[in-house]
Amino acid sequence: MAHVTQKREYRDDYPEKTLYIPGPTEVREDVIEAMCEPMFGHRMDQMTDLYTTIVEDTKTFLGTDNDVIVLTGSGTEFMESSVLNLVDENVLVTTCGSFSERQANVAERLGKNVDTLEYDWGEAVKPEDVREHLEATDGEYDAVTCVMNESSTGVRNPIEDIGDVLKEYPDTRFVVDAVSALGGDYVDIDAHGIDVIFTSVQKAFAMPPGLAVCVVSDDAYDQEVESDSASWYGGFQRSLDYYDRKGQTHSTPAIPVMLAYRQQMKHMLDETHEARDQRHREMAEYTRDWAREHFAMFPEDGYESQTVACIENTQDIDVAATIEQVSEEYDMVFSNGYGSQLGERTFRIGHMGEHDLDSIKRLTDAIEDVAGL
Repeated sequence: MAHVTQKREYRDDYPEKTLYIPGPTEVREDVIEAMCEPMFGHRMDQMTDLYTTIVEDTKTFLGTDNDVIVLTGSGTEFMESSVLNLVDENVLVTTCGSFSERQANVAERLGKNVDTLEYDWGEAVKPEDVREHLEATDGEYDAVTCVMNESSTGVRNPIEDIGDVLKEYPDTRFVVDAVSALGGDYVDIDAHGIDVIFTSVQKAFAMPPGLAVCVVSDDAYDQEVESDSASWYGGFQRSLDYYDRKGQTHSTPAIPVMLAYRQQMKHMLDETHEARDQRHREMAEYTRDWAREHFAMFPEDGYESQTVACIENTQDIDVAATIEQVSEEYDMVFSNGYGSQLGERTFRIGHMGEHDLDSIKRLTDAIEDVAGL
């Protein structure tokens, strides 16, 4: 295999940029500083104190009685392992953008029988369609998957209503990818029968990258116990049984990032899940109003994301050049559209994590100036 990438030396003089991309996002200074504590062993009592703290604090913040796993890796780890853990044969994947399509691709690569309930990019998954499909197939699926927040298109799918539909099918688990939403968009996990929901900490949790968080119901745990193909690294039973016995992770974790997690979760608990949701809602509503004044929103009306605005480029501005100029002149970075389909047709603003209305307004002011709006 030919290698075309050459080494580009990492320097120490990069200008600091404020991040408005769909993740990673801005991180508090004290959270970054928490990573600089002296190293300790992952089998020491200190590790038990750290891991049990972040796990139980996460349960408290999310308001769930379900189990929580925090593993080193990206959210994609649980995208893959949830299929391995729960799907013996058949899975229904609802698709409406790049990341939901990725879930289908992952399941196919794992050798599962994959049916898709497909929507055009920009449209949302409809609960009534899920019900109709399940009725037509007599609920033959081991699991149904859905992306809560399709950050490629800025669509927020109604996972609560879909979860309520899945309650009528007690032998089918409901798996939710909430990578770009959890922590910035409130969801009552237990009330809506969500069996597995996972996220990455560098998004709305506003932590440094490196950890994935998964909330697992008792039904999902039990179904995995009966499975012949459970994941080794991301196995629910392996992770949760080790936690029950030792209060630690079964494999060596990214301890510095977990120290950052502990510090940031203090801030999240102080703010509360409900208040954090409200702050994100205010940022989202402002960004939508601004987008509709100057451009248009790309997602289907009524299904816009609370953490990522995907804005349709109706002014036909040069998106790449605008991003570069805003970065050069204002040290702020937002994102182009996702992939070849939406690259110049849309652009995206991440209003998640520790941002507030004032910081979002600073970005939209900069875009207006550079684009001459």
